[in-house]
Amino acid sequence: MIGCIIQARMGSSRLPNKVLMKINENQTVLEHVIKQLSFSKSINKIIVATTKLKQDDIIENLVKKLGIDVFRGNSLDVLDRYYQCAKQFNLENIVRITSDCPLIDPEIVDKVIKKYETDEFDYVSNTLIRTFPIGMDVEIFSFGVLQTTWNNATLPSEREHVTPFMRNKKMGFSIGNVENHKDHSKIRITLDRKEDYELIKKIINKFERKPILIQDIIKLFQNQPELMKINENVKHDEGMQKSLKNDKISTKIGIKND
Repeated sequence: MIGCIIQARMGSSRLPNKVLMKINENQTVLEHVIKQLSFSKSINKIIVATTKLKQDDIIENLVKKLGIDVFRGNSLDVLDRYYQCAKQFNLENIVRITSDCPLIDPEIVDKVIKKYETDEFDYVSNTLIRTFPIGMDVEIFSFGVLQTTWNNATLPSEREHVTPFMRNKKMGFSIGNVENHKDHSKIRITLDRKEDYELIKKIINKFERKPILIQDIIKLFQNQPELMKINENVKHDEGMQKSLKNDKISTKIGIKND
């Protein structure tokens, strides 16, 4: 079984409550992520993994109304949240999607899954060599790889961002990457700042047909290049950079996560 775990929480430091912000009259950001993924031909089950914090009760309530399974776990150790979620739902293979990717293309998801299944990798992504837009990020790995990672990953970045340990070539996992036919890595359609939110709302409201695919977005930007200026000054990977700083601090003082 291929299960997709979407991580979601209300407590974003850069854009609080972003997952439940409205992107049109009828849908929140999280609902749009789920809707896009529902068009995948390879995913068997979608689960939203949120935290046990009181503020995330609203996420659980929404997800249950949508008829989607929900799991609640550790608020800081996202790796543990993924592991416990996958274990509870008996997932053999896990697709990782973050809720700040409301424009995730189900066809790209299926391409990553196909490479994983066809070439028998331990881990496959489309971000090891980035050619897809930021916000089209997909990862897939087996439960065994997740369990090994959960048992051995110790750095803050490894626990918060789930997969850095897997991507480390020194760990010996067989890893693969899916590349786009053209480099669109400069395009940013992820949700981290209010500028991202304004752009994503404009994109989504340009299209009635679902799902919205990468070629739709590229064509839109070609016809209306001014749209890309909305969030052109937003820095990428702020969360990861913060985690890497915490790595240095924890290593220096000898702290390891349990």
